[in-house]
Amino acid sequence: MKAITYTEFGGPEVLRLTEVDEPHAGPGQVRLKVVAAAVNPLDYKIRNGWRPQMAPPFPVIPGVEAAGVVDEVGEGVTGVAVGDEVLGWTVTGAYAEHALAVDFGPKPADLDWDLAAALPVAVETSVRVLGALGVGEGDTLLLHGAAGVAGAVGVQLAVTRGATVIGTASPGNHDYLRSLGAIPVAYGAGLADRVREAAPQGIDAVYDAAGAGNLEVSFDLRGGTDRIITIADPKAAELGVTFSGSAPFGSRLGEYTRLAADGKLTVRIAQSLPLEDAAKAQELSASGHAAGKLLLRP
Repeated sequence: MKAITYTEFGGPEVLRLTEVDEPHAGPGQVRLKVVAAAVNPLDYKIRNGWRPQMAPPFPVIPGVEAAGVVDEVGEGVTGVAVGDEVLGWTVTGAYAEHALAVDFGPKPADLDWDLAAALPVAVETSVRVLGALGVGEGDTLLLHGAAGVAGAVGVQLAVTRGATVIGTASPGNHDYLRSLGAIPVAYGAGLADRVREAAPQGIDAVYDAAGAGNLEVSFDLRGGTDRIITIADPKAAELGVTFSGSAPFGSRLGEYTRLAADGKLTVRIAQSLPLEDAAKAQELSASGHAAGKLLLRP
């Protein structure tokens, strides 16, 4: 099968379109014929060698999120059959024509393939963080990086829980945040004052999806470190803040994919590119200028 691989850490130039052996579904696994694979910032961070503890053995096939059609079902797997459309997390790399998965959920037939591939990480992350923060009816949530993919899903899910969301973003994204139900504020110097003006009632919880030095400002607004979680700031531990990592989720995806198919949960798609343009996609991801999710189509 065709796959994007790399055999050493480095810049996007190490990515190559190669022919590799197809994986086959073992016990507890399904194999997908990948229709769309998502590009995440973690992909280029691992490729650069910045997360060596997370890198599989060389040659590496990047990517974790994919949506596709099940074409093999391993021993012990129930509730799914060959021909089913699913989305979830791959264990063999998503930038390929085929990938194995153990954590996945159903894709509604009327859900766009690119949107399907863009959902798993953002949905799992935001459901986990909002649950840990206990965000609910009447709360005011400050969400840093609200216009990013995870942040935007967090805004929408927090609003459905009955929370008021104050979302930080560049001014160019403020109309987008309003469309999702958030009250936008510009990040940068004077942020705390702008948040207080937007939320005179105070801030009950903070979800940091930006990791750009926002924690100290959040402490000021919260009066401490309680009910603050980051998914992006590596200084979390030394600052006494919870850094939240991923957990198995696939069986719960159906609820959220149905919302997405019904137009009640959305992710901006920046661009969908052919598999051979993986280096370009990772460069765009690293630039921080992609307005939404980047997808690859094998």
